[in-house]
Amino acid sequence: MGVRRDAREAAVQYLYQREMQGDLSDQALQEFYEMRGLSPSGRRFCDELLKGWIQHHEEIDAVIAKYARNFEFKRLSAVDRNVLRIACHEILFRSDIPPAVAINEAIEIAKKYSTEDSGKFVNGVLDNIRKQEPPAR
Repeated sequence: MGVRRDAREAAVQYLYQREMQGDLSDQALQEFYEMRGLSPSGRRFCDELLKGWIQHHEEIDAVIAKYARNFEFKRLSAVDRNVLRIACHEILFRSDIPPAVAINEAIEIAKKYSTEDSGKFVNGVLDNIRKQEPPAR
């Protein structure tokens, strides 16, 4: 597995952990990194993804809610919701990452940690975001 894929998976796992524990602080991040065992470059990229989502979380969640048609945001699977958060951040705020790469990575992570149908759902939501939302970079 590539360093960036591992970092993306870690970012999704950390957001999922935060959400499930109801702990919205970043106190547990260091402990998470120690447990997760990311490489130094993976950790740097994961940090960038997490900080980007934290900085823009309201905007990112609103965009996801807008394009997750027929799905109430809070009723999305927690895994799918957090995969979408990381990928949406990459699409809207990371000019160094092609949107197609962010979408493909999100699909693969969703299929790995959620369901086969999650890959299709994630693809549909993110492709609509890519086509209709201007990058905020």
